[in-house]
Amino acid sequence: MKIVVISPEGDEAREHAVLEALFAAGLERYHVRKPGWSREQVAAWLAAVPETWRQRLVLHQHHGLAAEFGCSGVHFKDGQPATARSDGRFQSRACHDLASLETALGRVDAVFFSPVFPSISKSGYGPAQDLGAVTERLRRRTAAERRTAVLALGGITPDNATAAMALGFDGVAVLGALWSAPDPLEVFEQLCAARRSHAA
Repeated sequence: MKIVVISPEGDEAREHAVLEALFAAGLERYHVRKPGWSREQVAAWLAAVPETWRQRLVLHQHHGLAAEFGCSGVHFKDGQPATARSDGRFQSRACHDLASLETALGRVDAVFFSPVFPSISKSGYGPAQDLGAVTERLRRRTAAERRTAVLALGGITPDNATAAMALGFDGVAVLGALWSAPDPLEVFEQLCAARRSHAA
């Protein structure tokens, strides 16, 4: 089970300290999603991250900064065309329905499919699609399509992460449950424990 953490949208006083603790605890990829921030704000945020950690960052906005700061990849919105992989960087994208998932499989490194459960960070935002159809499509992936990791997003907690895996997802992306917690690192460690129990 892959575990990805998504940043809070705006300023979060704890973020850099938490990020360092998450990486030290084994987090492989952190998605920097700051939709309201200018290029200069994102650049200043990246400059405050030690160079050794930047290779684990994926940018949702201002993709040109990925090369400048040595980030591992970029993420695209649902419906936003992905750029050609001229630099070989990791690419992921958002998908919100089965049709967009179909077009992404085998073409990007990872997909965030949402919402799978009622969102924690977006009030009133919950699953509208038939997850049974999604599960069936994930089960029928070809070997080429399985090169795209499909991660469950939306309402992910340590308590339901294994339920997401049972639906056929390759992992989870967490945002609200982690950043709304008094101790975000504890939430990550609980997700890691859920991963170990799923693998057992």
